[in-house]
Amino acid sequence: MLELLAPAGSMEALRAAVQNGANAVYLGSGSFNARQGAKNFTPQTLTEAVKYCHVRGVAVHLTLNTLVSDRETGDVATLIRQAALSGVDAFIVQDLSVIQLCRQIAPHIPIHGSTQMSICSLPGVLMCAAWGLSRVVLSRELSRDEIHYIAVNSPIEIEVFAHGALCMGYSGQCYLSSAIGGRSGNRGRCAQPCRQSYGYGRLENKHPLSLKDNCLVTYLQELSRMGVASIKLEGRMKRPEYVAAVTKVYRTALDSGEVTQEMMETLGAAFNRQGFTDGYYTGRIGTRMFGIREDKYDNPKWLQAMRQSYEAAENSLVPIAFHAKITARETELTATDPQGRCCTAPGPRAELARTTPLTEEALAERLKKTGGTPFRCEEVTAEIEEGLTLSAASINALRRDALNQLMALRARRDRSELGKAKRIPTIAGYKGHPGLTVQVTEREQITDKLLKMKPQVLYVPLHILAADPIFCHELCRHVPVAAALPRIVHDSEMEQMKEQLRLVRKMGVREALVGNLGLMLPVREVGLKLRGDFGLNLYNSGSVNLMRELEMKSATLSFEMTLPQIRDVSKAVPCEIFAYGRLPLMVTENCLIRGRTGSCTCNTGTTKLMDKTGAEFPIIKDGGKCRSILLNGKKLNWLDRQNDLAKLGLWAIRLYFTTENAKEVDNVLSAYINPPAFDPGACTRGLYLRGLE
Repeated sequence: MLELLAPAGSMEALRAAVQNGANAVYLGSGSFNARQGAKNFTPQTLTEAVKYCHVRGVAVHLTLNTLVSDRETGDVATLIRQAALSGVDAFIVQDLSVIQLCRQIAPHIPIHGSTQMSICSLPGVLMCAAWGLSRVVLSRELSRDEIHYIAVNSPIEIEVFAHGALCMGYSGQCYLSSAIGGRSGNRGRCAQPCRQSYGYGRLENKHPLSLKDNCLVTYLQELSRMGVASIKLEGRMKRPEYVAAVTKVYRTALDSGEVTQEMMETLGAAFNRQGFTDGYYTGRIGTRMFGIREDKYDNPKWLQAMRQSYEAAENSLVPIAFHAKITARETELTATDPQGRCCTAPGPRAELARTTPLTEEALAERLKKTGGTPFRCEEVTAEIEEGLTLSAASINALRRDALNQLMALRARRDRSELGKAKRIPTIAGYKGHPGLTVQVTEREQITDKLLKMKPQVLYVPLHILAADPIFCHELCRHVPVAAALPRIVHDSEMEQMKEQLRLVRKMGVREALVGNLGLMLPVREVGLKLRGDFGLNLYNSGSVNLMRELEMKSATLSFEMTLPQIRDVSKAVPCEIFAYGRLPLMVTENCLIRGRTGSCTCNTGTTKLMDKTGAEFPIIKDGGKCRSILLNGKKLNWLDRQNDLAKLGLWAIRLYFTTENAKEVDNVLSAYINPPAFDPGACTRGLYLRGLE
């Protein structure tokens, strides 16, 4: 059965989801979830929420889907313990270190990989399964065929995002909000700058980064046949009436297999951005997927109708059976739920009937009046001695006592023994000046001056190396070369990538730079060593230490970290950071250049977006595919402060070339040796100094 997973940003929204048919809800507690703007739950209200849900047969998934710093590890461990004691049914996690904490503290609670992990291929799912995860939420950009392939071959459960707001960039790979205002989506504080207006090269009132809300309500039966375990509804920041409406529509569609015009109108009235889209699922990617918000919350009648669905009364969601035993010596009533839990309530002795004795039919009619409770009586059996009777008040009290006992029993959970978080060892890094690594995006950027500087590693896009094997072979004779892989590779593209890796391996390439968990297994399969890129979001010592277990030759630390965090993080593998370049703020499945011209002209030059402040954001093509990378307008530049970087224990600092031509590359290389004064108009220190909110 396909699980319907609904959002609960507050206790009222939780009731709205449960009373309208959700099988499970997901919610946040504390400050380690991806929706810090929601009301979220305290440890006390979390316990109340879990009991409320469990009584009604609904599971509770706790979101722990943010990156966690070393200083926060203790607080996260406390939250995991509190949540386990509250009885949550699953943890939803992004950070690799938090996965380890969950396994250490509460190994009996399933772990689900968040969409923030950017899992978009079967190898990524297999990596999660190897780490003990029981479910993965796939990236929202996958098509029906790609979802089907993964679901059929996955050893663990697959969850699909079915309804609600779509981010323009791949979740977990968007840094636009943090670059603009220090509010990181990876830390639960996204300011949604993608919903603002932008222009192509000049300010225009266009919204090239604002997608319509996703809507897969007409494909639920298809998803079920694929073997998908759960469909997720977005909306922890939305009001309870929205949660009620969307949950009810999807519940009806799941149960009936039909979607009416009235149901679609309900979804549209709840929230829409000029309609809905199924473009990723159907493979119809393009300008029709874009839209801006049309808010219709102000309809009082609609709001009242939605509130009545969860405020007026219980919807009696849990089917139960009663069995009564009424004799001259004893009276008792047993209530049994679908899981086989039984509660027996004793009652007063029956009396001899003066006129009409009690019958099973009359008793059943009275017992079935369970309104106002979470229960729905579906069966009544009875053993009644002849000639006896019970008053209506006695029967009502008997029913009430049995159901109260059953509610208390369903709210309880057997408490498994909890473990302790293991101390995370901190391994010292390099002393002295870090070495140099260089990453290019175009062949022309590999200049003679660059080769003469002998960087410790030269990162070159795989498609460039594979396009000219002779060039690749000659390059490997001059410098150590690692093939830089796209962060996003779908299963349909995996075999081509592996063929290219096999080819460049024959030409002398021995390493690959990977920024997605789904690329680790394919790279190892072809016999190359791994280097970790920024897309892995390594933000703490636990995650870096895991890279050592994975035999990474090096790891790139998150550019959302501060210098003190970088200094103090464990250097279990050689670590590097970006020191120069336009930081990649977003990777998109929709081609941003096609959004301007109507056709893909990715190879004809750099296109730019401009925001309302006049800031420009260049767009480049992502490797050999028609995906887009949105770059920061200002270049990160720490070349004049290399002495400060030398105090961080780093193995290397990286120069990242994107829009630079060959002459500009050589100028930067000269600046690396003899740094000029910092230009705040053209450059930025990034988040290394100011940090995140």
